[in-house]
Amino acid sequence: MKGIINWKLFYALLISSVIASLLVMPYSLALSSSNIEFSVSMLVLAMLQSIIMFSIVIFLGLILSKRIEMGMPILQNILERKNQRKELKAITVPSVCWGFFTGILIVFVSIPFNKLVPELNFLNVSPPIWKGFLAAFYGGITEEILLRLFVVSLFVWITWKIKKTNKGKPTNLGIWISIILASIIFGLGHLPVTAQIVPLSGLVITRAILLNGLGGIIFGWLYWKKGLESAMIAHFSADIILHTITPLVISFFA
Repeated sequence: MKGIINWKLFYALLISSVIASLLVMPYSLALSSSNIEFSVSMLVLAMLQSIIMFSIVIFLGLILSKRIEMGMPILQNILERKNQRKELKAITVPSVCWGFFTGILIVFVSIPFNKLVPELNFLNVSPPIWKGFLAAFYGGITEEILLRLFVVSLFVWITWKIKKTNKGKPTNLGIWISIILASIIFGLGHLPVTAQIVPLSGLVITRAILLNGLGGIIFGWLYWKKGLESAMIAHFSADIILHTITPLVISFFA
């Protein structure tokens, strides 16, 4: 068990995911239609659920990503006290740019849906800005751990078992299939929250898969090409556009 995964990386990801899961609670409660009030027992339960779920997800994700030669090599080396800070800085700006591009793209693609499903318009779904900012950490950390480190790695590992390249590595086709499937799951995973705002319909489901799928594909590609660090930074940046900057701009001009 000692050498099966990088335990420093495991605990760093676990602590980050638990904190991010707690930070998103104000945003989730703001969107909830059941008028649930925050309590200490709710905090403790959320923490325990996060610890259990992400312990499993991170453990398996690190095993799978190691076998398919993906993961987060820069942060891993930093935790092993190998100087990788320059490499981390080098991916930060491009990743932020990809994140801003993704957020802006999602905003524009959502415009046709705003007239058809006005309940999901950014103008109508606008928790306080500070809650949206905290929610961005959940997207950038926990969703990337779950969807990219675990789900994409799992699907790539499955396709790798089915067909390898001549060098024994996953095929590009297998990786793209994995990214797309994870993106669809990413979109479907937002439906429970969406259902608290508007009844689910074919149009609402299509919207969730399309808008979130766009982000999932870009973040999946970054995970593949640059590592999970890049996908995390991009996802966080996209959520800042979606949950902080866009509502702020809309409220200013409204």
